[in-house]
Amino acid sequence: MADEETRNENADADAPEQQPGAEPSEEPAGKEAEDQPEEVQGDETVVEDEETREREASPESGAEAGESPEADAGAEPAEPAEPRRSQQRDSKAKSETKPETVPGAELEPIAIEPERELSAEERARLEAEAEERARLEAEATADEAEEPGVRRQAAVAIPAESRIQATGKRKSSIARVIISAGGGSFHVNERELDEYFPRPYLRTVARQPLVTAGYEDSVDVRVRVHGGGISGQAGAVRHGIARALCEIDPELRGELKRRGLLTRDARAKERRKAGLKKARKRPQFSKR
Repeated sequence: MADEETRNENADADAPEQQPGAEPSEEPAGKEAEDQPEEVQGDETVVEDEETREREASPESGAEAGESPEADAGAEPAEPAEPRRSQQRDSKAKSETKPETVPGAELEPIAIEPERELSAEERARLEAEAEERARLEAEATADEAEEPGVRRQAAVAIPAESRIQATGKRKSSIARVIISAGGGSFHVNERELDEYFPRPYLRTVARQPLVTAGYEDSVDVRVRVHGGGISGQAGAVRHGIARALCEIDPELRGELKRRGLLTRDARAKERRKAGLKKARKRPQFSKR
């Protein structure tokens, strides 16, 4: 009995003192440790819980768990993310607002001047130069090619006794032309054509109506010309021969007119005025 009393006293001394009115603890400390094994296990349990949640959230977990594809087919497709839609709208709006630039649009266009219509005198000069160039090329290559132009045969035969006269003018030159039947001789002021007009271009200008009409080798031409310079005299001779050919064959008028051989070229140097240095050039004004 003495031993039992001693043990009871020791147990009462070891027990914690309870305040009056305090409720005794419901469960002992050993039982709480058993109910909460996760806290005891530490970080390993937390890592396992995170891996489990990731597997449940992943779409492959459903397939691994044995979900049927029919259930997936019945589900509505997921809508694309909103940021991607906004990016597409922004790019589309930019493409609509920004105009397409053509390469080279910033360059200035090249101004092309319209071709100026040539006058009858210029056309005749170009044709004469072309004919002379063709003749020289034919002589150089020993080729008997025909000169450019109508080059038709003489339609009207000139009687041996007839003389056709005409007058041609150019600048201040006047030429009186006499055409008769013959073999193609050409005299100007009692001199040969090649001697009177040393330049090939001027000789071509003087013979142009005969070459165009085809009377170059079937008539003789005699010319008396005065006034002006050598170029104006050649133009006057051409004008007079063209007029004479129209009297021989009236059908030639259309072709000669089209080539400008019947047009009186009235361009001439303007006369000098009193008080001026030239036609319109004035002396410089001096205040003092």
